[in-house]
Amino acid sequence: MKETNIRNIAIIAHVDHGKTTLVDQMLRQTGVFRSNEDVGERVMDSNDQEKERGITITAKNFSVQYEDLKLNIIDTPGHTDFGGEVERTLKMAEGVLLLVDSYEGPMPQTRYVLQKALNFHIKPIVVINKIDRDDGRPDDVLNEIFDLFVELNANDEQLDFPVVYASARDGYAKLNIDDQNDNLDPLFKTIVKYIPAPKGTYDAPFQMLIHSLDYNDYIGRIGVGKVVNGSVNKNTAIAWIRRTGETLSARVACIYGFTGLGRKEVDEAVAGDIVAIAGIEDVEIGDTLADRDKPVPLPIIDIDEPTLSMVFSVNDSPFSGNDGKYVTSRNLRERLYRELRSNVSLRISDASSKDSFYVAGRGLLHLSVLIESMRRDGYELQVSKPKVIYKEINGKKAEPVELVVIDVPKEFEGQVISLLGNRKGDMLNMNENNGRTNFEFKIPSRGLIGLRTRLLSSTQGTAIMYNNFHEYELFKGSIPHRAQGVLISMSTGDVTAYALDSLKDRGIMFVKPGEKVYEGMVVGEHCEQNDIAVNTVRAKKATNMRSATADKSIKLSPHREMTLEMALEYIEDDELVEITPNTFRLRKKFLRENDRKRNKSVINT
Repeated sequence: MKETNIRNIAIIAHVDHGKTTLVDQMLRQTGVFRSNEDVGERVMDSNDQEKERGITITAKNFSVQYEDLKLNIIDTPGHTDFGGEVERTLKMAEGVLLLVDSYEGPMPQTRYVLQKALNFHIKPIVVINKIDRDDGRPDDVLNEIFDLFVELNANDEQLDFPVVYASARDGYAKLNIDDQNDNLDPLFKTIVKYIPAPKGTYDAPFQMLIHSLDYNDYIGRIGVGKVVNGSVNKNTAIAWIRRTGETLSARVACIYGFTGLGRKEVDEAVAGDIVAIAGIEDVEIGDTLADRDKPVPLPIIDIDEPTLSMVFSVNDSPFSGNDGKYVTSRNLRERLYRELRSNVSLRISDASSKDSFYVAGRGLLHLSVLIESMRRDGYELQVSKPKVIYKEINGKKAEPVELVVIDVPKEFEGQVISLLGNRKGDMLNMNENNGRTNFEFKIPSRGLIGLRTRLLSSTQGTAIMYNNFHEYELFKGSIPHRAQGVLISMSTGDVTAYALDSLKDRGIMFVKPGEKVYEGMVVGEHCEQNDIAVNTVRAKKATNMRSATADKSIKLSPHREMTLEMALEYIEDDELVEITPNTFRLRKKFLRENDRKRNKSVINT
């Protein structure tokens, strides 16, 4: 295959704008799936967390054949926390499909992924999706997209972008909104017309940059990337240039080309194609594979720095080891440093304690996905409150600031303004549409910790919030901590309905009858500002006396079910989240009340 017969294109969008649904239709309409084949929805969201969360976490490659062209298409994450995936995969593409919802328009993460694409001088095609929505406003959205391009300093060629109107769910695309069409042909034709062929040279010495990694039990580690120049055959000796600059000898054992959703072994990889190469056991992301006689390294991929850090440590609660398979510090260290091989946005270092590690990531979702993966793999651990990573700019303390978009019914405007104002948020914009108000704020990353839970509570669960990293700005001063104290278990045992009934006036419970608790575990939120110890395992005394009310039924209010992200946002500096394969619990760092009083001033660093 010649490089002129290849097109490499990435699909970028804000979360839930229809990116993976469009991928499903592209696969169907190019014959990858049979017309009667049941493959489910969002087939590219292949791992469990992606299916459960409804988001794309890792970038994935697939290819389709359209006319005489091979289209290598990359499905990228839409969330800024997985920006490392976006930055790596955009390096492999000559064009991008920018998907934007016909009602919501450009959102914070639309800005983020588009800015990356424009910085790499990639040709954009704008796809206004969900035009079948009754509340769609495609003309206004197109104007907003153009304004965003101008704001991001797009050049004249990038500003002259083609526009396609689509409904990914129904599988059709149009060049004009009034056209009649029932397939994606207009989209494919636009890709063929506007996306350039790869710039690589077939006759030049071989060069390939590793953008992602995979693993196979039979052939070991697999490096995935785009052949920038030249070609390579299997069983060929090559030069392997590591990120450190060290040059080693290696041999290509197998080459796999992408075909549909799968891979097919091929004899040769040519300039411009995206392939997977096996046979180099310790290859890492950012390494260059090159011609053995003329080893020239390619520029290393630059990844944005982490903005949030946490302390991961060995679980030392009374219930440690009951659920997990991997519970020691050696297990924890091996798992975290293994994650570094493919998760390039992550930073890991040893903490002061031999059983603890500093883990820094792009955001709370980035870190919580890692924690959830470890939990499902059988690990037990405990994690501290997330903390932002400060920098020094011109000798002054600076902190990460994020752009936040909040959409709420009009009657909750006051609550949103009050909440964001207390957390040092600056309002940038405010628009009303169809009875809902759309806010844009600039707020310190510190102010986002715990905000989502409070926002949902104060708006009766109707608020929609999106955020992404903006830039570092000078430190904006202190932000109020959690207003309420917590209820702490004073004993170990099984929770009883009798005990919870007697505590119902104290606050909201996090546990239910029959659940096991231990001393120092956080079992609820106090209605006052102070922490108090309570007995949740107290049983009713059995007597031989009867009374008219002795056997009355106990009616308890529902307890608060917390997700992992909610728990991480909720805790304070003197608290931890205990993670096990079967559950997670909130606890105090010091379990005994006397220890808590003695170490009241100790704060996790």
